[in-house]
Amino acid sequence: MAVLTMRDALNQALHEEMERDPSVIVMGEDVAGGAGGSSGNVEAAGGIFGVTKGLKTKYGADRVIDTPISESAIVGLANGSALAGMRPVAELMFADFVGVSLDQIFNQMAKFRYMFGGKAKVPVVLRMSMGAGMNAAAQHSQTIYPMLTMVPGLKIVIPSNPADAKGMMKQAIRDDDPVIFFEHKALYSRKGEVPDGEHLVPFGQAELVREGSDVTVVALARMVPFAIKAVDKLAEEGITCDLIDLRTTSPLDEDAVLESLSMTGRLVVVDESNPMCSIASEIAGIAASKGFSSLRAPVQKVTAPHTPVPFARELERMYVPSPGDIEAAIRRVMEGA
Repeated sequence: MAVLTMRDALNQALHEEMERDPSVIVMGEDVAGGAGGSSGNVEAAGGIFGVTKGLKTKYGADRVIDTPISESAIVGLANGSALAGMRPVAELMFADFVGVSLDQIFNQMAKFRYMFGGKAKVPVVLRMSMGAGMNAAAQHSQTIYPMLTMVPGLKIVIPSNPADAKGMMKQAIRDDDPVIFFEHKALYSRKGEVPDGEHLVPFGQAELVREGSDVTVVALARMVPFAIKAVDKLAEEGITCDLIDLRTTSPLDEDAVLESLSMTGRLVVVDESNPMCSIASEIAGIAASKGFSSLRAPVQKVTAPHTPVPFARELERMYVPSPGDIEAAIRRVMEGA
């Protein structure tokens, strides 16, 4: 298997799916790297994060479309082209600006199939970068997946490693329902082994990253590698943990969480988003309502504080949950039982 960054794994998935299916198109601000209107085979950067690099050169401006800076126009174009039989992969450069196109997403994209009795398909993949840790300040650093997870009709995908990024992107493009695909900015350069060729990762199936008997740790996105550091350190002391990477929040693999909890009796949930109405709160609620008899200690939530993301590097480091914060929460839940 090749070792790729998450950026290159996503790029490989897009190349493979565009080669496989001519109905797959890509659109968004600067997805052709500013070369959308250029003549000839102009190599371009492929967006500010380089994920769409090389697509315009290979597939042309008819399938790789640079759009105006208008999120509502991008999502509207994606919706219309999907209803017309295409499989658009649309990019919102930053998840923070999803509010500009929110009506197009939760009142249109998410509801078309339901409102038309299943006769309409909306195979849109809406890519967006998210997350703190890159000193991008309050309007470019948020993790807003809880806000879209609550919308019926959307599938929410949040990979934590290159292999999942490739397999879930390919799965998303082939799905007949709209998929919101969150990419953590701080993970674009993370490297890992990626299967060659046909590699699909099904939605709604969490991954057991580490196995243990003392504590169940649930994490997603950038919090997964942070949790790995904490769990591996504690394993040296004899405290072993099940570490579950959720991968998707809708559909959500409740069974994986509850099965692990039934064996460990202790739960720590790690979520970079703010604490109120977060995925951490949802998992804690599931544990309380469906796994209460298994709990031997109160659930511990490790989240960002309920504040905007700070710009100052020192404050941002304090804002983002750290491996040390996760380790401390695991120790607390061990002491609580």
